[in-house]
Amino acid sequence: MRRNSEPELTGDGLAPVWMVQAERGWRGSIRTFARMALVCGRRVARVLLLPVALYFLVFSVEARVASRQYLGRVLGRKPRLTEMYSHYYTFATVILDRVYLLTGEYHRFDVRVFNNVVVRELVDRGEGAFLLGAHVGSFEVMRFVGREARGLTVRMVMYEETARNLNEVLGEINPGAAEDIIGLGEVDSMLKVERALAKGEFVGMLADRTIQAEGTMTVPFLGAPAHFPVGPFRIAAIMKRPVFIMFALYRGGNRYDIYFERLVDLRDVGRGERNAVIEQAVRNYVERLEHYCRLAPYNWFNFYDFWR
Repeated sequence: MRRNSEPELTGDGLAPVWMVQAERGWRGSIRTFARMALVCGRRVARVLLLPVALYFLVFSVEARVASRQYLGRVLGRKPRLTEMYSHYYTFATVILDRVYLLTGEYHRFDVRVFNNVVVRELVDRGEGAFLLGAHVGSFEVMRFVGREARGLTVRMVMYEETARNLNEVLGEINPGAAEDIIGLGEVDSMLKVERALAKGEFVGMLADRTIQAEGTMTVPFLGAPAHFPVGPFRIAAIMKRPVFIMFALYRGGNRYDIYFERLVDLRDVGRGERNAVIEQAVRNYVERLEHYCRLAPYNWFNFYDFWR
């Protein structure tokens, strides 16, 4: 019998909450604001975000409940209304910054990178690997660093349907950005991943949300059990690649801090020990995710009941 404190591998037959949660924001309003941001500049656009964040704080009831729940766990106390507003405003700012990053306006940002030496060796040898992040901070900043760093190319694997309006508008801003994305759920998705790795590219995945019918593992997170997908780790094990974690945290103003860490090397893991290694890797991933959530609590962008 498995103890309550131990992780549990399960198979999810129903679509998780985040996949069925309606995307908020009309395409036209998103497009209008994006164009306004490019014309007015980041400083003015951030001021315009103040009432936008307030609007969503007031009217997005389910997201507000989720924000309160998460902040209560990460802060260890009941969050103040101003802290919930900061949570929304940080989210809005990171989305705004994607507009400028996609248009190549890198000079606007102060990006500081920590411990990137752990991936530099593989890049220099032209070997591909997996980069695991989460819906914490900005992965767009990571792709910016990839473009700036010689030889480092990052292809994102993502489920595109859940933010179609936003992604289509951002795609209009920079049509070439779609080339960096491998869509989940397509017939040739894994073939594209394999090809990217073979070319020495890094494959980025956000490993904090489950997908319909995907196996999950129950692990304590911020004081309560939560479900995490094992799919990204299984893919890395099948393809026998190293796995790193990467978090790009928004630190206020124009600053982002990017952290790299080694997570697990799955190149020499045999079939018989694969499950045990994967379970430990998921536990380690969740532990580091919790660390970075506490380091920058307003960078958490899962606005639904994560512990459901």
